[in-house]
Amino acid sequence: MVNSTEASYFILTAYSDTGVLKYLYFLIILALYICIIGANTSLIVVICVNRSLHEPMYLFLCSLFVNELYGSSGLFPFLLVQILSDIHTVSAPLCFLQIYFLYSYVLVEYLNLAAMSYDRYLAICYPLQYNTYMTSKKVTVLITLTWSMPCIAIVILISLTVSLTLCGNILDTVYCGNFPIVKLACSDTRVNNIYGLFFTVIYIIIPLLLILYTYMRILRVCFSGSRQTRQKALSTCTPHLASLINFSFGVLFEILQSRFDMIGVPNMLRVLLSLYFITCQPLFTPVLYGLKMSKIRIICKRLLYGEV
Repeated sequence: MVNSTEASYFILTAYSDTGVLKYLYFLIILALYICIIGANTSLIVVICVNRSLHEPMYLFLCSLFVNELYGSSGLFPFLLVQILSDIHTVSAPLCFLQIYFLYSYVLVEYLNLAAMSYDRYLAICYPLQYNTYMTSKKVTVLITLTWSMPCIAIVILISLTVSLTLCGNILDTVYCGNFPIVKLACSDTRVNNIYGLFFTVIYIIIPLLLILYTYMRILRVCFSGSRQTRQKALSTCTPHLASLINFSFGVLFEILQSRFDMIGVPNMLRVLLSLYFITCQPLFTPVLYGLKMSKIRIICKRLLYGEV
């Protein structure tokens, strides 16, 4: 029996002996991390230094790019160390810190996308009243809530998990997850399960429903409006929907993998899919918005080609 005080570290068994290929994997992950840092940091700087982009839509985008840096930094340095290591262990404090980073990243992403959908809903459905409804004060409040609420929720989640008595310390994953640790518990986990359900409904289901509702209303306006209105709506909403679908796919697989037996899925595919939401989304987001948002694209071209 290993209780919560004795489990000072966890063993990650999803890693396999890849021999010299580990150096190739290390370089691939490092290159991906450098691209993520470069792309997101560049767009954050572009938005911050250009006054023409100091609008609600771009401020929400800036918050989204910051979150991509935040989430990827909670995983990539850890992966780089683990890939080169022969013993795949992680101390309990570091494991729970990683859970905090990754889980708060997911919640901030969903709440940020929900705030962006609300902003687009007001801009397209109530264009004349938009500046009255979406004030700078409201933008500040929405961004503050987007970041503060998940942080509080994750602290409570981790506190409940830390208090459990564990029967083991082996995790069949490449990084730490809350539910895999809860499955190791010998003690009663009903409170954890109830809070987990509450947590999922409040921070994932409700934001998704809000996004679906706002886009249903946006589509109604688009189909009843002029061609110019439809084109404007599509140009601003398409990146948002693509980002939401891409991220939700990765998160859905990770939820299914943590809850159900995935022994029928090849180990390499399982590892790649479990990393999808935290590796592809941070790179996908800046590339997508950088190409699709005309204002950002024009300013980036000016900077690249030295135009005034």
